[in-house]
Amino acid sequence: MQTRARILIPLLAVGMAATACSGGGATPAPQASQAGSAAPAPQGNTGALPRNETLYTTGTQWGPPANFNPIREWDSATGTKGLVYETLFHYDANAAKLTPWIAESGSWTDDTTYEVKVRTGVTWADGKPLTAKDVAFSYSLGKMETVPYHNIWDWLKTVEAVDDQTVRFSFSQANYQEWDFNLYGRVIVPEHIWSGRSEEDVLNGVNENPIGSGAYKYQSHDQDRVVWVKRDDWWGKTVLNMEPKPKYIVDVATPSNEVAMGLLLQKGMDMSNNFMPGVANLVKGNFGITTFYNEPPYMLSANTAWLVPNTTKKPMNDPAFRRALAASVDVKKIVEGVYGNLVKAASPTGLLPQWDQFVDQGVVSSDGFTFDTAKAKKTLADAGYKDTDGDGLVENKDGSKISLKLEVPAGWTDWMEAARVISSSAKAAGIDVNPEFPDFNALVENRSKGNFDLIVNNERQLSSSPWTYYDYLFQLPIRKAQNTVNFGRYENKKAWELVQKLDQVKTDDIEGMKSVISDLQKIHLDEMPNIPLWYNGLWAQSSNGVWKNWPSSAPGAPKTAPVMWRNWLELGGFETLTQLQPVAG
Repeated sequence: MQTRARILIPLLAVGMAATACSGGGATPAPQASQAGSAAPAPQGNTGALPRNETLYTTGTQWGPPANFNPIREWDSATGTKGLVYETLFHYDANAAKLTPWIAESGSWTDDTTYEVKVRTGVTWADGKPLTAKDVAFSYSLGKMETVPYHNIWDWLKTVEAVDDQTVRFSFSQANYQEWDFNLYGRVIVPEHIWSGRSEEDVLNGVNENPIGSGAYKYQSHDQDRVVWVKRDDWWGKTVLNMEPKPKYIVDVATPSNEVAMGLLLQKGMDMSNNFMPGVANLVKGNFGITTFYNEPPYMLSANTAWLVPNTTKKPMNDPAFRRALAASVDVKKIVEGVYGNLVKAASPTGLLPQWDQFVDQGVVSSDGFTFDTAKAKKTLADAGYKDTDGDGLVENKDGSKISLKLEVPAGWTDWMEAARVISSSAKAAGIDVNPEFPDFNALVENRSKGNFDLIVNNERQLSSSPWTYYDYLFQLPIRKAQNTVNFGRYENKKAWELVQKLDQVKTDDIEGMKSVISDLQKIHLDEMPNIPLWYNGLWAQSSNGVWKNWPSSAPGAPKTAPVMWRNWLELGGFETLTQLQPVAG
């Protein structure tokens, strides 16, 4: 077996060189690739860490850590939220319920009042107690217009610490769906450290010395890694009766999937949350590599990848053009050719498989789209888009050229290949789409400002409710900077009113949710502000070399999320860390 391994490992690594991670949403592009085959030895001031106490992870960051600011949920260093800073609740996707965390409990005391009981004994890493005042302060930061959760103050009237353990939220209206999301999605920060910070510092500050309530604290970082060390005094050991097993967590920015896989195979990496197309060979070979399923698609579904048109630009401002574009995309070729069936084609609605019960099949039958080049051409012609110069590509209705840029981050080569497929199939239908691969950070800035034609995006993950999906699609008003939602700047007041109506349906009223979601699906499919493509996998390949008991579909194995992506630690990623077991010897 050793001889076979020596032969296969280089072959697999070469196969991986052409494909980079498309990550958990906000993943910086890789830096220049450097060959790497040994274990990721700590650099800079990290010191030598005992291997049997250290968990090495990769797949979220592709460059130096941008910041340690938990308010920046889209680009903070992996683990800032979840390992260092915590939320009131976690969300158990398997049981479909909120799990008390910093909060001991929470309940609606009347139609517009929600009270949280903060656990006693919760402390910050500097030893000070976490109280209701910290919770009230953290949610009050949303009053700042640039803070991502500013919009909750459209319906949150007041938040007050009634006593050290009680927080009372008073609302102008009860948005049940959104509030559940906020309860497990918003970090609590220490008032005694954050209270003097300006709005600029709250949003854009690096927060170089993060002090949180979580099980880990900052130890060091370098150009290619962040090192977290476990708090011996973490409150959750006694209050929650759980403890993460690794003493150190080192999140490594691997420059390519070739390097990530080489490290994984040689037991220098414990968990890779990269996209790896050769995963079937890894699982079936005797390499000690684990995935959630031991057959296709190998991974859980994590999010929907969409093609996002900038609806403020011509011709993307025309629903007929967007529908034609949707019909032009050969998603099957992406699923099979780019991903080798490691992903699934999305429903026309884009709702994740976990939300199948909310898909209105009648609406999909009457209004859904499929790949159909002839239909795309007819839709264009019927809408007035003609090929007047005979080059096989249609022009705008006024005769001007259509030439659209489709941007995906440099280095995300699965998305780069997908972009080439989209371009090729769009041109076959007469739409001139050309892929471009900018630096990730440049793409994020232009996306925020609305300076793009087309992008591929998968920012919204699995959550407690499809409300988060439709909030992403339709949220209004359009702001100067669209950092987390509605990148295409699509404006539909009726759709946004329906999203708000869904928000006010109680989370246990499934039939009430279905009714509103059906209306939203019809608008989505008629207007096509975002074009669902495929379900991105919850990429996770784990080595049994140093740690075992990884989540899998096998009987008796943990069923939590085996992932370190941003905003996933409170969706089961942290619980995974508590169930790991060191490999004996």
